[in-house]
Amino acid sequence: MTTYDDRASHGGLPARATQGVGEDLTATAERVRGSVERVIEGKPEVVRLALTVLLAEGHLLIEDVPGVGKTMLAKALARSIDCSVRRIQFTPDLLPSDITGVSIWDQQRRDFEFKPGAIFAQIVIGDEINRASPKTQSALLESMEERQVTIDGQTYELPSPFMVVATQNPVEMEGTYPLPEAQRDRFMARVSIGYPSPEAELRMLDVHGAVSPLDDLQPVAHAHDIVKLIDAVRGVHVAAAVRRYAVDLVAATRTHPDLRLGASPRATLHLLRAAKAAAALSGREYALPDDVQALAAAVLAHRLLPTAQAQLNRRTAEQVAQEIVRHTPVPAAAQAGGLGSGHTTPEFGRHQPRRL
Repeated sequence: MTTYDDRASHGGLPARATQGVGEDLTATAERVRGSVERVIEGKPEVVRLALTVLLAEGHLLIEDVPGVGKTMLAKALARSIDCSVRRIQFTPDLLPSDITGVSIWDQQRRDFEFKPGAIFAQIVIGDEINRASPKTQSALLESMEERQVTIDGQTYELPSPFMVVATQNPVEMEGTYPLPEAQRDRFMARVSIGYPSPEAELRMLDVHGAVSPLDDLQPVAHAHDIVKLIDAVRGVHVAAAVRRYAVDLVAATRTHPDLRLGASPRATLHLLRAAKAAAALSGREYALPDDVQALAAAVLAHRLLPTAQAQLNRRTAEQVAQEIVRHTPVPAAAQAGGLGSGHTTPEFGRHQPRRL
């Protein structure tokens, strides 16, 4: 596997990316976001969510109808960062060993040699993940949660940063296998790109009409930059009241009458991590209830299972999640903004963004 230092030393990075390693970390995130938005027209909130999940050390599920740019978003994010990228085209005949790897007998050495699978990359693009069998889908469980792969009793660590970006079509059901609940719970957030506005679609015709913008997309950040950003996100402060607010949101999904399965404790952890990443992207060293609110539906909805009666009433998990956000009390500003000893308590709506 090519190392990232080798790629940089041999000219794998453009000049502007190698010079940007020592720049402010929030500027690095802005460069990556700007690069992806050159490809995905008119969807800044979708691009921001994808970057938020990356910095929160999560995985992203892109679920939408064909032709709206699901795979394009995953590829644009991968190409904007100078790191190892592998794409897995999920099909019914795909085997778990194709993903994780396999031990092969070496006649010369007279020993087994491990051949890494496609999961051994920093950004893994899983295209049409619901077209593989549940057995093959389950091969991702260990790697997505523990960032390691165990083959024949031997454990292999995955590189850092590590992110799985999977796509699926929710409309065409022929030849597909719904993602098991355990698999869906591994994804930090689910996003739907949706159709572009007429203005964005016109711009898309100008940009995408002759050549694909992916062809000219160059890395604007190094893998080491993303690792630094992830470390900075871990240090973002979350007041006790904000943590309690996240717990209250998740707990409400477990008692809601329209849900037969609520969100797991892992969902609470993912919600908090995503809120910290959102705060860092906003240039703050502390998370606010606004960060939790903005991400609650994307982080929780795909984990929820509506009851049969709710489905008959055409109530979706997204609607229930949004209703829970509306009805869960938000902590007071003085409680949620407290940064602990030695910090000044910011007021909602008047805080000044601070650099990481």
